Amino acid sequence: MKSTTSLTAITFALLAAASSAVRGETPAADEKAILSRIQAPAFPARDFLITEHGANEGEDASEAIAKTIRACHNAGGGRVVVPKGTWITGAVRLFSGVNLHLEEGAKLKFDPDPNKYLPAVLTRFEGMEIIGYSPLIYAFEQENVAITGKGTLDGSADQKNWWPWKGGDEYQGGPNQQADRDKLEQQVADDVPVKERNYGEGHYLRPSFIEPHRCKNVLIEGVTVINAPMWVIHPLLCSNVTVRGVSVRSHGPNNDGCDPESCRDVLIENCVFDTGDDCIAIKSGRNNDGRRVGVPSENIIIRDCTMRDGHGGVTMGSEVSGDVRNIFISDCRLDSPELDHAFRFKSNAMRGGMVENIYFRDIQIGVVKKAVLGVEFDYEEGANGPHMPVLRHVRIERVAAESCDQVVSITGFQAARISDIHFKDCTFQGVKEADVVEHAEAPVMENTTVETLPKKKKP
Repeated sequence: MKSTTSLTAITFALLAAASSAVRGETPAADEKAILSRIQAPAFPARDFLITEHGANEGEDASEAIAKTIRACHNAGGGRVVVPKGTWITGAVRLFSGVNLHLEEGAKLKFDPDPNKYLPAVLTRFEGMEIIGYSPLIYAFEQENVAITGKGTLDGSADQKNWWPWKGGDEYQGGPNQQADRDKLEQQVADDVPVKERNYGEGHYLRPSFIEPHRCKNVLIEGVTVINAPMWVIHPLLCSNVTVRGVSVRSHGPNNDGCDPESCRDVLIENCVFDTGDDCIAIKSGRNNDGRRVGVPSENIIIRDCTMRDGHGGVTMGSEVSGDVRNIFISDCRLDSPELDHAFRFKSNAMRGGMVENIYFRDIQIGVVKKAVLGVEFDYEEGANGPHMPVLRHVRIERVAAESCDQVVSITGFQAARISDIHFKDCTFQGVKEADVVEHAEAPVMENTTVETLPKKKKP
């Protein structure tokens, strides 16, 4: 396992070096070069129906789905078709050449019994590597895999299943993740080998919903995803990923919509996110694990998406110990009184990480609850740690907002470095409060209009 991780890190490092060598002179040239490399996988024109391998509505179809996927893979690839109806399953594992296709009116409903997601697999929990419950849909070291169609993926998480493992004030009285999370954080700090970090049966770290892990050429298109245990779409250590036309509606704890982690060359377009946490959060591993694996998230394009409820519309962090760079966000719409920030950056002195070369342009914002741009380097551990986070080279152009508390809320600390944030040709209306900039270089406001609301008179 250790040697595989090292090889992955070396491969990504070489690719990053090659990318830097051919980078265009402008951000537009960079974006065009990234798009030219992202190609959705193609599949042979043959179908494998789960009903032909024993699937029946109202019964556990796990074995039939697994047989169908294996038959498709062994034949050289094609579509595994889930027809109209509701089909119950446990963990689904994809292999190279397989396009899991949900027809319109099809629902793949995942059994909430945690035992259905055993045996445990190599995955990550909040950016830390573990042997834990299988993601509901999982692929490991595969090429050319897809989930497509107009059907629905239902993770069956709710107030009684999966979500109570979060614990806290909302979920009291039952088993929860706190002891496992604390133990895992200490194991990461102590560099305990991943093979010894066992969090399967009898433990309470929730799995992601969809996780292609160390895969190449991934497509997720058209489906609706609801009721996730934790992170919804979680490409991990992948390259050439397309997430297109997906609708995510999931309001549980830590229900981030799409979290590319340590991924390269990713396109997220024409999606709708209505979530219980960040709509999109770009990550690269947490603390020592992120630094040990050492694979950044880079060359990611987000365009033509709609963000509704969530903590952040587009977020970098908080697990960015492996760095994030070259992110392009354009032509998106963000609007909800339950959306905290439009753009959000999170880290601290334990996470560290460098986040740089971030470009927002042509974005329409209706209402956000807090600031348009939120930078939280005081997140969780804050300044308590030896790894200073860096945020630099952020461009925000042609962004308009109708209502927000603030345009900018930046909370750093003395040793952290936050610099070169530049607004250009922006309009912000309905601003309720003055900006906050602590321990950071003040953002540049070029040809930018800020219209503040009059202060309410005290009675």
